[in-house]
Amino acid sequence: MTWTLPEPMLAAPVPDPALPAGWAAEVKWDGWRAAVSVEAGHIVLRSRRGTNLLPAFPDVQAGCAQLPDATALDGELVVWEAGRLAFEQLQGRLRARATAAARLAGEWPAHFVAFDLLRLEGTDTTRWAYRRRRAALEELFQERGLAAPWALCPSTTDASTVREWLTWTAVGVEGIVYKRLDSTYEPSVRGWRKYKVRETQDAIVGAVTGSVRTPRTLLLGRYDTDGRLQHTGRTTTLPQAAARSVAVLLAPSRGAHPWTGFTFSAGWGSRESLDVTLVRPELVVEVGVDIARDSTGRWRHPARWHRPRPDLSPADVAPFGSPRY
Repeated sequence: MTWTLPEPMLAAPVPDPALPAGWAAEVKWDGWRAAVSVEAGHIVLRSRRGTNLLPAFPDVQAGCAQLPDATALDGELVVWEAGRLAFEQLQGRLRARATAAARLAGEWPAHFVAFDLLRLEGTDTTRWAYRRRRAALEELFQERGLAAPWALCPSTTDASTVREWLTWTAVGVEGIVYKRLDSTYEPSVRGWRKYKVRETQDAIVGAVTGSVRTPRTLLLGRYDTDGRLQHTGRTTTLPQAAARSVAVLLAPSRGAHPWTGFTFSAGWGSRESLDVTLVRPELVVEVGVDIARDSTGRWRHPARWHRPRPDLSPADVAPFGSPRY
């Protein structure tokens, strides 16, 4: 019977970072979920959605020579740049092929951070309890002396270590994943838990999708130290009550606007452009954001509406790129 990579096991979000009894915690990286399988010289490297990633990562393909035959790992592809995880460099690598992929592998080498063991030298390990899979994964790294592009994801059952990991956001740690020690690997099941670090920040509304009177989402910005309004991100779709409350505080742009002539992407990494209406960059709002940012400091994920701040002026908002941002 031919063995194939299972669908990935998933995690359900939780609001509390406390480590439950009987569970282990792992670092949640700002990367790209992937699984890798090696058997009789045949290598599979695929994304969570089933995309073939092998042509884009010749460095990971070469690294598969370090793995024993008939072995498979679940993990996260990451790229490291200047002391932080650089998702934008990883994103650029995902689209590369052939010569371009080889060049980028030299410029922006990837690491595969392994956090689960799916198969070991022909034995399907998905029915093993997590504690057994984890012990075997650690033994694999130790006995084989696995080196780059392979990295072992940290795991702990110590609550104080989890609290320390949650302070690593500046280098690209998004949060924590929790796995029950006696749980098997269940494809497509949200049997794990994840906590993402979030915070609230102030930003200036520079444009909206929808109309000024019925805004759908808000395009947010911050002034940099040169007085330019830098685009920092966009909110998720506003709840109806929030849309009504913010609409009365917005005014359409008249004359010059810092974003005149700009186009805005529908999503991070998307080529689709948004149809936006510029507004006077006067209203400050408070939004909830996670820590995932690109190299310029822009939020990669949509911000969540929190509240309007008509008590603040744009001058009260921390400058773009400042330590408070």
